[in-house]
Amino acid sequence: MPSLFRRKSADLADPATEPLTPAEEEAEANRPRGYTPSKGRETPKRPTSGRRPPGTTKPLSKEEAKALRRQRRAEAAAEFRREGGPRDRGPERLLARNVVDARRTVGTWFFGGALIVLIGSNQAMPPAVRLASNLLWGALAIGVVIDSVLISRKIKKLVRTRFPQSTQRMGSLYLYAIMRAITFRKLRTPEPKVAIGDPV
Repeated sequence: MPSLFRRKSADLADPATEPLTPAEEEAEANRPRGYTPSKGRETPKRPTSGRRPPGTTKPLSKEEAKALRRQRRAEAAAEFRREGGPRDRGPERLLARNVVDARRTVGTWFFGGALIVLIGSNQAMPPAVRLASNLLWGALAIGVVIDSVLISRKIKKLVRTRFPQSTQRMGSLYLYAIMRAITFRKLRTPEPKVAIGDPV
C-alpha cells in the first residue's frame, strides 16, 4: 500500500526549461534590471560588456613607481606653468597679466639692483661706492612705485571699461599685478601670453 505522505518521483522533478527564442532574448534585454522572469524560463545571463576583465593588475616595481611619480610631477608642473592656479583664474586676472606682460617694468630689475646695493653697502667698500649704492637703491624704489601706480591706473581703466559688472576687488587685483611686475619675465606663472609692446 503506497504511503499517503510520499510524493511520486515525477512530482519532485523540475519542469523542463524552454530555451529563449531570438525575439524573446531581445525582449529580455530591454526589461528593467529588477525584473524577475516567470517560471519555466531560463534566467538570462548578465551582460559582460563594459565589465572589468577578471584578473589583477601587475604591481609596479619600486623603480617604475618612482618614474611614474616623477612623470606625474613634471606634468603637474607644466600644467601649472601653463595655466596657473586658482588665484590666476578669471578674466580680470588675465587682463592684469596681459597689462604687465605687454610692457617693460622697473620691477624686473629690482632684485638684481637690490643685490648690487647689498654688496655696495658693505662697510669694506669705499665711501663713493656706498653712496652710489644708496642712490641706486633710492632710484629703484622710486621707479617701482611710479611703475606700480601706472600699472594700477591702466588696470583700473580697462577693468571698468571691459567688465563694468565685475565684483573683483581692485586692491587685490593691483597687488596681483604689482607682484607679477617685480618677477622676472621667464619666471612668471602662468607664462606670458602677449609679447612686449602688444596692444592689450
